[in-house]
Amino acid sequence: MKLIDKIGLKIFSILALILSVIMCILIFKWVSLDTINSIIHSALNNEVASNIILAVSIIFILLAIKCIFFNSKVREINGVKDGILLKNDDGQLVISKTTLEELVNNIVEGFESAENPVTRIVLDKEHNLIINVMFNVKESAVIKELSSNLQTKIKNTIKKSSDLEVKEVNITVRELQKKPEQTVTTI
Repeated sequence: MKLIDKIGLKIFSILALILSVIMCILIFKWVSLDTINSIIHSALNNEVASNIILAVSIIFILLAIKCIFFNSKVREINGVKDGILLKNDDGQLVISKTTLEELVNNIVEGFESAENPVTRIVLDKEHNLIINVMFNVKESAVIKELSSNLQTKIKNTIKKSSDLEVKEVNITVRELQKKPEQTVTTI
C-alpha cells in the first residue's frame, strides 16, 4: 500500500471515529444539538477558521476521490512486488513471480509421486528468492528423498533458466494420496 493510501485510510478512520463519538454524545444527550450548532456556526463566521475548514475540506475531497477511484496497485519493476529485474549491458528483463511459480509447478508435476502443487515465490528484504511449495504425495513416495530431489531440481532449473540464485526451497506435504483400492470381480 502506498504512503498516500495509508495516510488517507488513517485520516478517514479518524474522521469516522470523531463523527461516531459526536453522534453518540448527541444521542445520549450529554451535549445538546444547539451547542454543536453554535460551535459550527461560530467557526464558519470566523474568516480564518472558515478558510482553514475550506482548505481541509478540499484536501479531504481530493484524497477521497483518489482513494475511491484510482487504484494504487502499481507493478514495480524493481523486483520487490510482481517480478524480478535482471539488467545487463543490452537492457533489462523482468521475470514475473507468476512465471517462476508456474516453472516450479511444472517441475513438481514432473515427479511421478508428487501431485497438485501450489507454489509461492517470496523475495526477502535482501532480494533473496525463497520458494515455498505445497503438494500432495502418493502413498508409495519416499518423502525425504522426493523433497531433496525436488529442492535440487528446482534450484538448478531456476538457475539455468533465469540465472537467479534460490536461497531456500521450502516444501510442505499437504497430504498422502492413497492408492485407490482395486476391487476383484469374480465370474
